[in-house]
Amino acid sequence: MGIGCHDDGCGTAGEDLREGHRLVYWKAKRRAVTRLKVNMSHHTLKAGYHELVGRLNRFPQGTPPAQLLYEILALLFSEREAALVAQLPVRPFTARRAARIWRMTERETSQILDGLAARAILLDLERDGRTVYLLPPPMAGFFEFSLMRVRTDIDQKRVSELLYQYLNVEDAFIRELFATGETRLGRTFVHEAALPAGSASRVLDYERASEVIRTASRIGVGLCYCRHKMAHLGRACDAPQEICMTFNAAAESLIRHGHARRIDAAEGLDLLREGWSHGLVQFGDNVREGVNFICHCCGCCCEAMIAARRLAPLHAIHTTNFFPRIDTGLCSGCGRCVNACPVEAMALVSANAPGEPNRRRAVLHEDHCLGCGVCVRACPGGALSLTPRPQRVLTPVNTAHRVVLMAIERGKLQHLIFDSHAHLSHRAMAAVLGVILRLPPAKQLLASRQLRSRYLERLLTGIDLAVFPR
Repeated sequence: MGIGCHDDGCGTAGEDLREGHRLVYWKAKRRAVTRLKVNMSHHTLKAGYHELVGRLNRFPQGTPPAQLLYEILALLFSEREAALVAQLPVRPFTARRAARIWRMTERETSQILDGLAARAILLDLERDGRTVYLLPPPMAGFFEFSLMRVRTDIDQKRVSELLYQYLNVEDAFIRELFATGETRLGRTFVHEAALPAGSASRVLDYERASEVIRTASRIGVGLCYCRHKMAHLGRACDAPQEICMTFNAAAESLIRHGHARRIDAAEGLDLLREGWSHGLVQFGDNVREGVNFICHCCGCCCEAMIAARRLAPLHAIHTTNFFPRIDTGLCSGCGRCVNACPVEAMALVSANAPGEPNRRRAVLHEDHCLGCGVCVRACPGGALSLTPRPQRVLTPVNTAHRVVLMAIERGKLQHLIFDSHAHLSHRAMAAVLGVILRLPPAKQLLASRQLRSRYLERLLTGIDLAVFPR
């Protein structure tokens, strides 16, 4: 029986077949039109988020666009907020400047900025008696801040699920953050308790987490973002959660709005010792002066350690100035160092001992090693000790130094110099400089000579980045 033919003999099978085809065609067309309308409305709805992603990518740390990223941003920002934040400068700014950009009154602008700071989207910093605002990058920034405390204004479980997929399963963001350029976001602090006696003269103050804690103007402690995220997925380990610290102006902003708890140096040092006792790695701001954060990282939950394993040959994290030396005569092959190492830099191999075919000994993969010293403290036989690396690791002086280095390496210096994309002249000059930065060195030199002017030189040498958090 033909398609669409009924018992009353309404038509031939061929006619019914053609009618059926027409019916299928029009249904398919209606579905396609419906999908197009949905996609168009979806595109309109997401316009503010697309603009925000573009703004985030003007900072040296990039955020590769992905559907997961837009879903994360939609949970943290309204579309109007996303569109407004997308217009904000890369460098710190005042409410007056934001009001000019947004074409609002300063009062209305301040209310919006203060609301965003209260939710840890922006940092509000006191500088010379005035408030300046800063949009931090997603990492280390508002991604972490969203989970630094238990809160009900956002769906933290859903945020955790999306962040896990975007950061732990897909690797575009992690590669962009940890494997692009030579200057890294973070560095490892040595386990001071693992340092050999008499090594104090070889360890500089900025290499000691304890010294960062003692000299900080303000200290805040919050939940470990990584383990809190994993807890929502039912995958967190039993390492302590309320242990990750922020410092100085960044800490003040987070404390003011309840995203971190103010502590003194004594409690900070107690938390540091607790981190050591749990075999956690201290991963912090890759600067010598004005360190903004120190996290206590486990190998199973923390993105920095996962990135260090996944991207080991690319050195995703700056190491300490030490690495472990193995005394093969004392090594029993127990494997505790292997279990303790969060980045799989230690391994067991055959000891090739005559008459002991099952005996093992530890070996070190130096290109994987962070030099943290966790393995040294885990060794029961004293077979491991920290020794200085042949060449010292270079650490940027402060946040401004690190940001500029990262911007140069990633071809984004133009966004720091020509920071106001509201001006056509700045957008044009940023585009020109962006092209220059991507040229081969020989052509780069030629182009810089051709474009050299007092105006450009003044911009290049007079860029004021001292207002970045310290």
